[in-house]
Amino acid sequence: MEKRLLMGNEAIAWGAVEAGVAVAAAYPGTPSSEVLETLSHLAPEYGFHAEWSVNEKVALEVASGAAYTGARALAAMKQVGLNVAADPLMSLAYIGIKGGLVLVVADDPGPHSSQTEQDSRKFAAFAKLPVFDPSSPQEAKEMVKAAFVLSEEFHLPVILRPTTRTAHMAQDVAMETANLPARDYRFEKDPKWVIFPSLSYKKHILLNQAQKDLAEKFSHSPFNHLVLNPESSEGIVASGVSYNYVMEACETLGIHPSILKIGTPYPLPSQPVLDLFAHCARILVVEEQEPVVEDQLIQMAWKEEAKIEVSGKQDGRVPREGELNVDKVIAIIKAFLRQREPKDLAQPPHAWVQSTLGTMETTEAASAVEAAHEHSFELPPLPLRTPVLCAGCPHRASFYAFKEVGRRQDAVFTGDIGCYTLGTIPPLDMLDTCLCMGAGVTQAIGMSKVEPGRKHVAFIGDSTFFHSGIPGMINAVYNQADITIVILDNRTTAMTGHQPHPGLERTATGPNPKAIDIQGIVKACGVEFVREVDPYDLKAMKEAAREAMVYKGTAVVIAKRECVALVKPEVKYVVDPKACTGCELCLKKLGCPAMAKDKTLVVIQDNCSGCGICSQICPQKAIQGVSR
Repeated sequence: MEKRLLMGNEAIAWGAVEAGVAVAAAYPGTPSSEVLETLSHLAPEYGFHAEWSVNEKVALEVASGAAYTGARALAAMKQVGLNVAADPLMSLAYIGIKGGLVLVVADDPGPHSSQTEQDSRKFAAFAKLPVFDPSSPQEAKEMVKAAFVLSEEFHLPVILRPTTRTAHMAQDVAMETANLPARDYRFEKDPKWVIFPSLSYKKHILLNQAQKDLAEKFSHSPFNHLVLNPESSEGIVASGVSYNYVMEACETLGIHPSILKIGTPYPLPSQPVLDLFAHCARILVVEEQEPVVEDQLIQMAWKEEAKIEVSGKQDGRVPREGELNVDKVIAIIKAFLRQREPKDLAQPPHAWVQSTLGTMETTEAASAVEAAHEHSFELPPLPLRTPVLCAGCPHRASFYAFKEVGRRQDAVFTGDIGCYTLGTIPPLDMLDTCLCMGAGVTQAIGMSKVEPGRKHVAFIGDSTFFHSGIPGMINAVYNQADITIVILDNRTTAMTGHQPHPGLERTATGPNPKAIDIQGIVKACGVEFVREVDPYDLKAMKEAAREAMVYKGTAVVIAKRECVALVKPEVKYVVDPKACTGCELCLKKLGCPAMAKDKTLVVIQDNCSGCGICSQICPQKAIQGVSR
């Protein structure tokens, strides 16, 4: 088998290529930069897309868009970059993915070149996502491939967390045959890709249930290895690169404790830990930064009522700051071995829990719970009220126009957070995805790179455009994405109470003479196809949609019309019962809450806002406007 001398980051890149990665996106940051540097050189030869993204949030969203189609995708960044990518990360943990999605986050204990030395394993636990912690370049390469497999099995993003030493050390790495990315990726439309609150609740239940399954899966992982010494009652647990320090330290000291190597620190693999509990009375946990493994180990000891003394960061024996090395670990182990007097283990470690009950005995607590249940009662289920766009909402007209044009092209319509998320509701059935603010644009980019023959249209609101849409649009132009972006400019932040944004002539406290022009920003960012249209003019809106969707490259349509809740309508529309044939086309196409059916005819109610969209699509011209 061929071997190459590779840096850890280079090995990670080769692991992705051997796994058949289709899209790789990153923002540079030491100690992670060489991952995409290597991938960018390999991309032309192996036929995948690699890009430097505008920021880490954009990179993860681009990768997730590709993963939605079934492709294998990778995003890379350093630990502080994960702060920027936290928004999509947390939502992806709930909504899930289809293809494999690996997030490489290089931590920088020390720190050597960072503002912080935060521990990304904490982020993994926070997001409830599995994490791999490599100890060498060879292991890092193998972990990338295992992470893709695990991601596809559990439909979750998986984090690979190399630290500076692993990322930058060099080793002879065994190479295997690279797998070229497939060519039959396809995004399948499904309501599960739209993160409505009701769906999030259900997904959270599944995410919590997956934690136990992941821990069981990791129990049989080759990256976790237990060596028991029958003559020693002391054990050492080491995670990631710390394992190398522990092994060298033990060799230097001439000692042979039981050693558990942890390569998957979250969720903690249960079986090897239980085997260590059954053998040892004292355990030292050696890991860099936070007590991620240690805290889980203590919780497991409490749950199992194991008579184990756990030492590490919580008792101050292992530092929580700075980078470990062999000399430090030698001193830590020597101090641990000197203190051999066991603490009082007569009580199980969970005894403190009962003391927190104070004077209330356990039986009294149980009685209180039973009494509460006796006096509880069930409320009848509330009637289901489907949320809809307001009568006359200009977004409805924009959706209708693009649906009429795009339905013949099998287009994908990516969405965003705001009123327009309701475009998912029938009969519009427009938005195929909704992840987090700004992600509609960036996920469309990722999809377009693996579905080049399909048009991808991203909808984003005006306030969201200022919030996080501009970086995605710049990324689309810079990385030559063939997508259409529709900016739904209703001149306010409507869903949260009509707060102002930079595009308006007012601030939180008064007038604003420096309102920022959205069209000017779009053009300044390099977009060459820009159209501003009134969505109430359906003919013009359809024409703009048609031109934008045949344009090769990044096209932007600005649908500009003030939110209907901010204007007082002067016109109301009525149905001429003599002309109406009852075809219900207006009901079926628009789903406007001002329209209803009365026996065989359509009627328009008093909440009509006078937008006139229904009159423009009525084939019988039976709907006419009248003065209020």
